Amino acid sequence: MFVIIRYNMEVINIQKKLSKFDKQWHPHRITIVDDHQVYLSKISGDFIWHTHEDSDELFHVVKGTLYMKFRERTVQVNAGEMLLVPKGTEHCPSTKNGEEVHLLVFEKLNTKHTGNTTTKKTISDYPTI
Repeated sequence: MFVIIRYNMEVINIQKKLSKFDKQWHPHRITIVDDHQVYLSKISGDFIWHTHEDSDELFHVVKGTLYMKFRERTVQVNAGEMLLVPKGTEHCPSTKNGEEVHLLVFEKLNTKHTGNTTTKKTISDYPTI
């Protein structure tokens, strides 16, 4: 279950929001657009292979280089670029050489962090910052 939070019409400063947390692989919601959430995440290393059967995900790289692994290839996404991962597509976000990458992600509110896979990295509660 998720709680819909209504926001005032205020500017959202991405860098200020990113300065509010350090924990990696832990999404922090910054706003809701209709039935979609927008969150920030800091990542380093490999995540887990997972699929979102009913939801697309849009990744915008704010800082660093994201390597989105798919079973058949890996796509490099640089700062200022975006990548759409279509629903039902198995993927594994990754970084190289210990680099911390900052992401802005758009997805449906009911999208599970690690899809149908549950591990110690799975987060069910995204704090709002």
